[in-house]
Amino acid sequence: METAIARRTFVVAALAVATVAGALALWRLRLLIALLLLAFILAAAMRPGVEALARRRVPRPAGVALHYLALAGLVAFGLWLVVPQTVDQLEAAVHTARTGAHGNGDLGHRILSGLAGELRHVPPLGHVVRPALALTTKAITIVAGVVFVLASAAYWIFERDRTQRLVLALVPEGKRVVVRDTWDLVDRKLGSYLRGVLAMVCFVSTVLSLAFWQIGLPYWLLLGMMAGIVELLPVVGPLVAGAGAVAAGLTVSWRTAALAAVAVYGLRLVQDYVLGPRVLGHAVELAPLVVLFGVTAVGLVFGAAYVPLATPFTAVVVTVLEVLLRERRGRPAKVVPQRR
Repeated sequence: METAIARRTFVVAALAVATVAGALALWRLRLLIALLLLAFILAAAMRPGVEALARRRVPRPAGVALHYLALAGLVAFGLWLVVPQTVDQLEAAVHTARTGAHGNGDLGHRILSGLAGELRHVPPLGHVVRPALALTTKAITIVAGVVFVLASAAYWIFERDRTQRLVLALVPEGKRVVVRDTWDLVDRKLGSYLRGVLAMVCFVSTVLSLAFWQIGLPYWLLLGMMAGIVELLPVVGPLVAGAGAVAAGLTVSWRTAALAAVAVYGLRLVQDYVLGPRVLGHAVELAPLVVLFGVTAVGLVFGAAYVPLATPFTAVVVTVLEVLLRERRGRPAKVVPQRR
């Protein structure tokens, strides 16, 4: 009797230690896990296009390469639009601040004069070398992360079916259907979410850039592109875009700032009630309160850098929980029609 109690105590203690060690290991590897999740999302978004090309006798590696070339071309086109315009506007702003063309009482003049004053106090070269090296190291790390995500997404497209068969072989036969269908459902949700978000980013960038240009907002192209990019940040993205546009408008006049706010938040209303349901559809099927909770929880636990992954991560968790609850309540095991 005492031997059985001692053995059970040892097993429970060993399981507790293993659980704590596993949690600590996952915490240390959280960046790697986040990059893998991003790679899986990217692969899920590209898979329909790669499979469509494969049905037209285009090899899958070539299909993945075509998708990456299209993505690189889109990024290069955006930089080609934004960088020259931004440099010209910054040069004009600094020149205006130095010449005092707007007069001492103008708000824009005071802001630009302060910027020019800060630029005159640039530290000597010796004090810049160490931050520059740190920045270079950070840039190399970011590039390595991007390469890792792109490579992992490509490999996952090629190896996903084989991995699925391996996992299903380890699952009890009675559970294989629900595991397979849940896997496919999550994959489709992630792919639909990323494709919808990228479409919204392009749409918001184009519409707001044109609107900012029409109202005479400084840095209209840069602010419009930024407003599109921060669409990747749920909930807080529109607030950041609106604050930046209003701040730039205040350098011109109160009227320009008000028009900028109307443009940003008016478009947001159109997104929420018209475009969002049509473009994103039922990609993640999450209530706004669930999204807000997921974004806040991920930001508090992991940091602001992980917030763009909060919505897809929450969608995966909610989908798995829904399937488990359905199974527990005795509902049909098949969660989605199987298409083979």
